Amino acid sequence: MTKREFCKKHGIEVIVDAHLEAVIKNSFAIKLIKYPSKKVQITAVKKDGFVINNINNPCEEAQLIAVKEDGALIKYIKKPTKQVRLIAVKQNGNAIEYVKSPTEEEQLIAVKQNGYAIRFLNKPSISVMDEAVNQNVDAHKYLSDDWFDVDVDEEVA
Repeated sequence: MTKREFCKKHGIEVIVDAHLEAVIKNSFAIKLIKYPSKKVQITAVKKDGFVINNINNPCEEAQLIAVKEDGALIKYIKKPTKQVRLIAVKQNGNAIEYVKSPTEEEQLIAVKQNGYAIRFLNKPSISVMDEAVNQNVDAHKYLSDDWFDVDVDEEVA
């Protein structure tokens, strides 16, 4: 028996179609669906990225759609992939606030998009600080005070 035959036999296609119809009418209907299919997730998130908040373990494609709309929506994704993280901070530098242990690459992308994103970083590297201030000169306000306590002639890495 094929998957398609199994689904037809047990009426599963009807359920998926009903779920799809529901999220087409109102994307927030997804919160009433315990295990939405990938197709249902994608359809709902395309209508409104914020519904990612109502999906347990969203598929990567739905995650990407959401963070392309608004990078800050990454805060609703429990285990975003590297690609999702990168796209989120590229779309909205401040999304770095919701990225656990951001890599140097993610930090650089975030501050290139918004220099003020540095305020969410714990001990950024010199290159990240440099990029943040290049993007927005006022970003220096968010550098830690201990940075300015060093000898100004001291070599930095």
